[in-house]
This record gives sequence, structure tokens and C-alpha cells, in this order.
Amino acid sequence: MKDYFDLAFGNLKHRGVRSWLTLLGIFIGIAAVVSLISLGSGLKLAVNSQFGVSTTEVITVQAGGVTAFGPPGSGAANPLDVDDMEAIEKLASVERVLRRNIPSGSLEFNDHLIFGLMMNIPDGEDRKFAYETLDVEAEFGRLLKDGDVNKVVLGSNFLEDKVGLEKKVKVGDKILLQEKTFEVVGITKKKGSFIFDNIVHVNEKPLEDLMGYGDDVDVIVVQVKNKDLMEKTKADIEKVLRKTRDVKLGEEDFEVSTPEAALETVNGIISGVQAFIVIIASLSILVGALGIVNTMTASVLERKKEIGIMKAIGARNSDVFMQFFIESGLLGLVGGIIGVVVGTLVGFLGTQGINSFIGSETIPEISLWLIFGSLVGSFVIGAVSGIVPAMNAAKENPVEALRG
Repeated sequence: MKDYFDLAFGNLKHRGVRSWLTLLGIFIGIAAVVSLISLGSGLKLAVNSQFGVSTTEVITVQAGGVTAFGPPGSGAANPLDVDDMEAIEKLASVERVLRRNIPSGSLEFNDHLIFGLMMNIPDGEDRKFAYETLDVEAEFGRLLKDGDVNKVVLGSNFLEDKVGLEKKVKVGDKILLQEKTFEVVGITKKKGSFIFDNIVHVNEKPLEDLMGYGDDVDVIVVQVKNKDLMEKTKADIEKVLRKTRDVKLGEEDFEVSTPEAALETVNGIISGVQAFIVIIASLSILVGALGIVNTMTASVLERKKEIGIMKAIGARNSDVFMQFFIESGLLGLVGGIIGVVVGTLVGFLGTQGINSFIGSETIPEISLWLIFGSLVGSFVIGAVSGIVPAMNAAKENPVEALRG
């Protein structure tokens, strides 16, 4: 068997440019499959990290009709308010509701002025639940506590100088929010989220006094007593809000969603795009397979004398078949190896680009099974494509082959 591979490698090297052109289709197809699967997995992880709710018994409500760029619920034409919150809180299946406001305002430090997002943190038991839903922990210093007035906690990007202040902000530093001085008491652990790694946490009352948003609410976070009641509670919330906001079924100016539903929608879109491009990649592999058939057929015609000499010195039909069969498989395998290397590199660079764009820190998922399957598959595709040319070579009459 080793002799077959040695001969096959020698013949492929001898044909040079033709071999490279033949494996181009296999290479493009395998590279596309590997890069898209790894890139898609990394994209799903990156998107998942952007959702700021970590528990499964939570429903979020936000106003629709957004008229300005910003976080969920902000800039809505008809924002939610505390009356909507109170109506939802009265539902039997609701454990508690939280008010989440995410206003945008000025932040000054180191003689640099930027505009960023702030988020209210409630008092008492609601504070603990808020931190749980946000999955927030302090990397340096501490989180906010009841009674903190002119104090803030910053997202991790402030410490890493990624917010445009030209200087790292540390625990103990003073910053200006809306021209009012606040002390930094903590820096949160990195979440890999553009919003939450750049946000300023302020206690609820001081933030309301600072920004003056009154009864308006950007997002209502609803804790359900039992996750089995999620769908029923979601339907009840929609019914209650249609009544309080005086809108008809199908004309809602609000959105009620669960984290799972939102993620399923996004991941479904990503999977659909992956499936479409995998189909395109499969067509490329098919073109590559046809290229191998043509190349090996031409090779048989060009190497008739070689086949005749092989048979004249005792080579069997099976020996001739195996030589051309393995050559075809190696063409596919070489294309697969190059495709895996390029696909892995594209997946890695693509994920880094996504990280830079949305502020996450995910890495592409490169499965060893994917690599192994791609290499085996590319060899099999090449070998199968070469069966007919190999059979034709094996059937050659040695006398006629020597005549050319």
C-alpha cells in the first residue's frame, strides 16, 4: 500500500499546476464549511453574551416604536411607565418586577468628555435580584450598596481604557456624570458585552434625580414564580398591557420576550445563513469532484504507455486501479488539508472581527471531529471521483497502450 501512495505522490508532483487547479474546488468548499461552522459557533456565543439576563424565570418587557439609537426600550415613542409595572406586579404568577432605565449622558474624566450609558440599580432585595439577572460581579472594589449616593461602579472597559478617555479609570477615581462628581467604588468583571462592559452603574434614586426621567421605564424585568408558567405569564402580561396602554390585539406598542425566545430567533437566523452557505460550499466541492474526474481521465489518456509498461512487467489490473484511485483520493485530501488550514484561519480572524465590532471576547469553536471529518471526507470525495478513470486505466490493453 505504501508503494501506491509513493507513486501517487510522485505523479501529483510531476503534474504540478494541473494538480493545484484540480483541487481548487475541494479547497474552497472545505475552507467554506470549516470557517462557517467555526465562525457561526463563535458568532452565536458572541451574540449570547450580549443578553443581560442570566436566569430562566425572567421575562423582559420594553416599549416598541423606537425612534432613536440606543439600548432596549430607550427612545421609544410611547415609553413604558410605573403604571405598567404595577399592573404586571399584580399578576398571580409574578414574583417581582424590576425597573430598568438605561439613559445616555455625559461622562468626563482626564479632561476628556464622552457620552455613555448609565443604568439604575435598585435598593434592598431587588438589588440582589438585579445583580443576579445581570450576572454582575466586582473585579476590583465592590458593587453598589444601599445608601450609596455619589458613587458609581463602572464596566470593565473603563479599566482597560477602551471607552475613549485616554486613561484608565481606577477604583477611588472621581468622574463627572452630567457635570456632577461621583466616586468610582468598583469595576465589574468582563462580560464580553458591548453594553455591559461600557456601562455606569448608579443607584436608582441618584440616577433618577440626575437624569430626570420621572415615571418612564426603558425595560421592565419580570421574575416568574415558576418557569413552567413562563408562556402563560407572557400571555397575561400582554393582555394586561393592552388594557393599560389602550391598544388592540395586533397593534401592540410593546414587546414581551423571554431570553430563550430572543436567543432562539437570533441563533435560528445564524443557522439559516450557515445552512445556505454550506449548500454553496457543497456545490463548490461538487465542481472540485468533477474537476478530479476530468483530470484523472486526461491523465489516463496521457499515461497509456506508462500503463502498458506496468502491465508488461506484471502489474495486475487491480494494481493499476489502486494507483489511479489513490491519486484521486490524494488530490482530494491535499485540497482538504489546505481548506482546513485556511478555513480555521478565516474562522479565527472572523471571530476576532466580530469581537471588535460588538465588544465580546469569544473564540471560534474548532472541533477536532470537524477537522477529521473534513479530511476524511475530502479523501473519500477525491477517491470516489477517480473510480471511473481508475477503472478505465485498469481495462487498458497493454499492447494497445504501448502503441500509444
